[in-house]
Amino acid sequence: MAEEFDVIVIGAGPGGYVAAIRAAQNGLKVACVESRETLGGTCLNVGCIPSKALLHASELYAHAADGSLAKFGVETAGVKLNLNAMLDEKLAAVKGLTDGIAFLFKKNKVTWLKGRARFTGKSTVDVGGTAYTAKSIVIATGSSVTPLPGVEIDQKVVVDSTGALSLPKVPKHLVVIGGGVIGLELGSVWMRLGAKVTVVEYLDQILPGMDGDVRKDMARLLKKQGMEFRTSTKVTGVKVAKGTAAVTVEPAAGGTAETLEADAVLVSIGRRPNTEGLDLDKAGVVPNARGQIEVGHKFETAVDGIYAIGDVTPGPMLAHKAEDEGLAVADFLAGRVGYVNHDVIPAVVYTMPEAASVGKTEEELKAAGVAVNVGKFPFAGNSRAKTNRDTDGFVKVIADAATDRVLGVHIVGSLAGTMIAQAAQAMEFGASSEDIALTCHAHPTHSEALKEAAMAVEGKAIHV
Repeated sequence: MAEEFDVIVIGAGPGGYVAAIRAAQNGLKVACVESRETLGGTCLNVGCIPSKALLHASELYAHAADGSLAKFGVETAGVKLNLNAMLDEKLAAVKGLTDGIAFLFKKNKVTWLKGRARFTGKSTVDVGGTAYTAKSIVIATGSSVTPLPGVEIDQKVVVDSTGALSLPKVPKHLVVIGGGVIGLELGSVWMRLGAKVTVVEYLDQILPGMDGDVRKDMARLLKKQGMEFRTSTKVTGVKVAKGTAAVTVEPAAGGTAETLEADAVLVSIGRRPNTEGLDLDKAGVVPNARGQIEVGHKFETAVDGIYAIGDVTPGPMLAHKAEDEGLAVADFLAGRVGYVNHDVIPAVVYTMPEAASVGKTEEELKAAGVAVNVGKFPFAGNSRAKTNRDTDGFVKVIADAATDRVLGVHIVGSLAGTMIAQAAQAMEFGASSEDIALTCHAHPTHSEALKEAAMAVEGKAIHV
């Protein structure tokens, strides 16, 4: 007979492993299916964590190599790049975290079913030829790279985000197809290490979906660092010969084609839900036209007993969204109340400077006919940023004109990803811009820029 569990979670990424652990903490008998040799999914193995390790390491190298530390009395000479050591440190960071999840599975008595799961019914799955059954099954299989039609990824010259984490040498010219978060982050890694980087984006601006002021300022700052942008441009083909690539591009609206020569090409045009191979039809689950699994308030699908979270469901494909959904679905399954406010999900771009947003953009609110007041404060007026010679960027607070409730916060700055948490928490509690403005912030800190931006909503910022 098939082994029985209260809950089977398919996928051990940020959503899946968190759901499994919380369900076990809630007293349920839990199994988690994962085919990788290590837990953590794309995020920990070939996504969020290794990319941040390289972003941090490449930033340290750039500061040491470009002479920018001299003004602080730190003089460097003869700085050399040891790429192998940098890549080894990335792997060490990944191993430490993935091993940590394996430990947490043992601690919380979560059974790891190693292999790929496929449904054989609405309450049964097969993993490596063995049948398992559960009262509830949670699909948390994440997402994978969206291919570009006609472009073959060989992970040597033409790579996806996984291949871009392990290039054996710094390319002379890296062409990044796609001006979104992943393309800019990985492009900035190799640019800091010495590559010429050209970003080709189909739309007229980079970072689709972010606030217009953020998009413009990030483009300006990255251009200043040396990144080249070809916006309103489409890629019509990539041909590889003798270790180099010829990337054919033309205006998005049509026009004369030209060829960009590169020794590395990163395809980064988005991600798609991982549902292939699950045999969802045998469980009665039908994905929507975009391949996503639609869910209700409790993350339930149209089939009783089957749930879905994270990147396989509609909404932003973000690890922290999946984590919160994992906590919530596990609580629902235990008869508790789960909670995720999908209107307050922060997003961060980990370039330098970083860009971070939570809530609505000014463009979205104007399109919806919502009257707003906007406060904006530059880091050039912030004492800590000025002392650190770290004045790029700004904080922008958008508040409802009638109620003063904060509807969106957008930040460009070196600590944007950390600072956005305060804005998200304020919005979760329904804060007004006045609430933020009246909250005492430690001096001198970058966070004072958020206070000043909130004061600027009424036109009363002090240091600008």
